[in-house]
Amino acid sequence: MKLQTVAKAVRNIVIALAALIAVGWLAFVPSAKEPPYAFVTAWGEKGSAPGQFNDPTGIALAGDEVFVADSRNGRIQVFDLDGRFKRQFGTPGKGPGQLGRPMNLTIHKGELYVAEYFNDRIQVFSLDGQSRRLIGKSGNGPGEFNAPGGVAVALNGDVLVADFYNHRIQQLKSDGSFVRQWGATGKIGIRAGAFNYPTDVAFGPEGELYVADGYNDRIQEFRLDGTAVRKWGGPFAINIFGPFNGWFATVTGVTVDQKGNVFVADFYNHRIQKFAADGTFLASFGAKGSGPGQFSHALAVAVAADGTVFAVDFGNNRIEKWRPAEP
Repeated sequence: MKLQTVAKAVRNIVIALAALIAVGWLAFVPSAKEPPYAFVTAWGEKGSAPGQFNDPTGIALAGDEVFVADSRNGRIQVFDLDGRFKRQFGTPGKGPGQLGRPMNLTIHKGELYVAEYFNDRIQVFSLDGQSRRLIGKSGNGPGEFNAPGGVAVALNGDVLVADFYNHRIQQLKSDGSFVRQWGATGKIGIRAGAFNYPTDVAFGPEGELYVADGYNDRIQEFRLDGTAVRKWGGPFAINIFGPFNGWFATVTGVTVDQKGNVFVADFYNHRIQKFAADGTFLASFGAKGSGPGQFSHALAVAVAADGTVFAVDFGNNRIEKWRPAEP
């Protein structure tokens, strides 16, 4: 009789644990609300010739052109939407027009903004490759950077920068004068408004700012005045990483389409994830590998007006093109 009682107790514990796991799964692992995207094509291979890459790190779109940060070649390459090479500009170095590991890119009002990881600055180019101005310098003071990873431009022209090693986001005027910052300089944190090596920033259509909070494995959203709105990625968005829907394993790039959907480069999960503006998980696509539709570390992402997605396949030294699934 005693053995039966013990067996019944064990069975009840197992059932209770299973129920808790099921509830936790439903609460923290959302199901897809949209079908995955379809792979279209890819271009590039390792090298230094036109159309080849040595660690591509950033991507941005302007009309029918694709701009790619070819980091270790110290240049920007420009392609048409089908991957045909058009032109390039920049050489390795520290002077105007030269680049020190260009990272995430953004385009605003006909200008290309380049975050330079090694040169600790933002360099602004015309779309034909002329260097127009430099913003910032090395350091940890206001308006200074330590390995900036990404840049975005507000409607009023303010420049927002993911200041990687300083663990902060800086807001500057177009002339580089300091406005404010999010996060404590040099301090890692997991609470809203704190960062763990932020890598990229992007604005939504209503002026909301999304931050790729890299090693916190999450996205944070802010108003331009610095007010934290929400955060997402894993349970409670507090630096719990994983391969599940809506979770991340190092966030390296973020962009927002014209409808306000948020696309995230999920580096160590080798995929792109798509969310609604409020963080609701919608879809993901990609898997680890070197074949068609696979990634070796998805690092950056951009979305065309028609919904076509272009993603940086860092480890495979190529760009991938995806389209939304047919309705």
